[in-house]
Amino acid sequence: MLTKRLIACFDIIDGRVTKAVQFHDNIDVAPAEDLAKAMYDSDIDELIFYDITASSERRGIDIETVKKVAKCVFIPFTVGGGIKDLGDMYEALKAGAEKISVDSMAVRNPDIIAQGAREFGSQCIVLSTQVKRTGKTPSGYEVFVDGAKLATGMDALEWLKRGQSLGAGEICLNSIDNDGTLAGYDLDLMKLADGALSVPLIASGGAGLPEHLRDLFTQTQAGAAIISSMLYSPRLEKNYSVAELKAFLFENNIAIRPRCEVR
Repeated sequence: MLTKRLIACFDIIDGRVTKAVQFHDNIDVAPAEDLAKAMYDSDIDELIFYDITASSERRGIDIETVKKVAKCVFIPFTVGGGIKDLGDMYEALKAGAEKISVDSMAVRNPDIIAQGAREFGSQCIVLSTQVKRTGKTPSGYEVFVDGAKLATGMDALEWLKRGQSLGAGEICLNSIDNDGTLAGYDLDLMKLADGALSVPLIASGGAGLPEHLRDLFTQTQAGAAIISSMLYSPRLEKNYSVAELKAFLFENNIAIRPRCEVR
C-alpha cells in the first residue's frame, strides 16, 4: 500500500506566513522560519513555500526567507513564486530547497518545465496550478495565474497533462473555489486529475476536518494533501496537530508516511 503524505503549505508575504480565503484577505500568522520549525518538530511530512506576490510583482523569489526556512527543516522542501528560469531554480536549490514549484511562469513559458526536468531531474520539478470551476472549458475547470487573479482560458486537465508530458514529476492542484473555506477538497476535481495523470498528485484547497483527509485518500488516488488551515489558521476554533491527523488516518486504515529525513 502506498503511503500518503501530509504537507504544510506556506503562503509567504514579506517573510511571514499568511492565510487567506480564495486568495483574498490574507491574515498574518507567523514568521516563516518560526512556523517552519514548529511544523518540522510536529512531524509534518513535507513543506511547500510559495512567495505568493512574486509573480504578480514581477520579481524573483524571496531567497533570504528560503534560506531561513531551509535551516529549520530536514524534510522535503519545495519552493515557488517568481521562478523565471534555470538560474532562479539553481539559486533556490542552493538556498536549501529540494524541489522547485512553477506556476504562472510555466503557463507563460511551458518550456521552463522541460528545462528544469532536464537540468535537475523530473523529481525536482513540481507543477503547481490554481484552477476554478468556470464552465468555460471542456473539463469545466479553468487555469488561473498571478495569485489566482487572471483567467487564462486554458482547460485545467489539458494543462496538467501537458505539464506532465513536459517533465513535471509531481502536480500540486489547488481549487480556488475551495481554498481556505475549510469545507473539504473538491473531490470531483481531484478525481478528474488523478484519472488523467500518472505522476503523484498533491491535493490542495479546502481541508478543515480530519474527515476531509479520509475522504480524499479513500475516494481519489491523491498521494499527498495540503493541510495548512487545519494546522494554524486563525479562522479555525480548533487547530489540529499532525499527530492527531495521523492517528485519525491510521484508525481509518490509511497508510501515512513515517518521518523522512533527507539531509
